[in-house]
Amino acid sequence: MNIALILSGGTGRRMGMDIPKQYIEVCGRPIIAYVLERLFFCETIDAVQIVAEQDWHDLIGKSIDALASPCAMLRQKFRGFSEPGENRQLSILHGLEDIRKYAADTDSVLIHDAARPLLSAEQIADCLEAVREHDGVIPVLLMKDTVYSSQNGRTITSLLNRSQIYAGQAPEVFMLGTYYEANRRLLPDAILRINGSTEPAIMAGMDIAMIPGDEGNFKITTRADLERFREKICHRCGFP
Repeated sequence: MNIALILSGGTGRRMGMDIPKQYIEVCGRPIIAYVLERLFFCETIDAVQIVAEQDWHDLIGKSIDALASPCAMLRQKFRGFSEPGENRQLSILHGLEDIRKYAADTDSVLIHDAARPLLSAEQIADCLEAVREHDGVIPVLLMKDTVYSSQNGRTITSLLNRSQIYAGQAPEVFMLGTYYEANRRLLPDAILRINGSTEPAIMAGMDIAMIPGDEGNFKITTRADLERFREKICHRCGFP
């Protein structure tokens, strides 16, 4: 069984918008709807769990209903909402706890951000294929620019070998039981210092494979990212 865990609890403060970025409408649909569409229509995804604040449950539910209207069975993939945590990793842990109520520890959980709406079917397939032989998998991008280290943020301390440095993307896929235990061991304080989904897995010694990422699968973090996504989608849909 493959379960998608969508993280939609972020506030999007860095964009300075009135609402979280994942609920901003683009071409008549909230951004999260594009993620929902990809995952609900993916045949290899069996269930979907969503981390989101109570205030947005109705909007998300309407997006799911719109997707499922041609095929009522799609609605059955949705297994419920999970409560956001104090940080991203606690939100993930809450989602994992809810998923373990209906899934086996040997199942796979695919973690994806609601603000990363250009997820491709090919990337999902590649992740789920790779995790069969590992404890987890993360898509990565090679660094194209020269990379430096600075200890004070003002002057260069050292030059890093960019051939050994990769930028992590999403979705990240893990074996459910092993990954859950890796996160649980970080309670109560260490989990608050985690920045990326794969960090707990690495800290626990899990076998994590890297596969090629997709430069088009960017996360909407800034207004420039939002406009980039808007231009891409509106051009595709024929919106002015």
